[in-house]
Amino acid sequence: MNPRLAGWALLCAALLAAGLFFSSAHLVARWSAERFSNPHDDLEWLRREFGLSQAELTRVRQLHEGYLPQCREWCAKIAAAKAELEAELARGSDLTPRVAELVRQVVALRAECQIRMLQHFTEVSRAMPPEQGRRYLAEMLRLTLTAHEQTEQAMAPAASHRHGHP
Repeated sequence: MNPRLAGWALLCAALLAAGLFFSSAHLVARWSAERFSNPHDDLEWLRREFGLSQAELTRVRQLHEGYLPQCREWCAKIAAAKAELEAELARGSDLTPRVAELVRQVVALRAECQIRMLQHFTEVSRAMPPEQGRRYLAEMLRLTLTAHEQTEQAMAPAASHRHGHP
């Protein structure tokens, strides 16, 4: 075979393979998005993931809808406290007693919010079949309690040499 013709054939095959790959990837992504999400129901994933019956999902939905106003209220309190802290920090470069007080306030609000989230997750887990409820609660605890774990681990004494500390 002519080397020039072989080069063109190889180039065409590579372009065809790349086109097929990207087309397949796009179709799989689209199929997955359609199969695993429902923009009209933010709890459908829960039904599928934990194999909930319609009655179980209805109970979880009631708990979720009952918790949402509380969640919004805590988020608003935290946002207001953060805004006050940021405004205080913008006024000067010193760590004033007021700044320290506001930091403590933000942390306290976040802690109380986290406690209430854990209470909600526990309640939701009880509305599920026992094994699924345990699995759900374990995952929610992991997500809730480990939000800052990487930062904490990076700053722990064993890892402090990475930051140039003795």
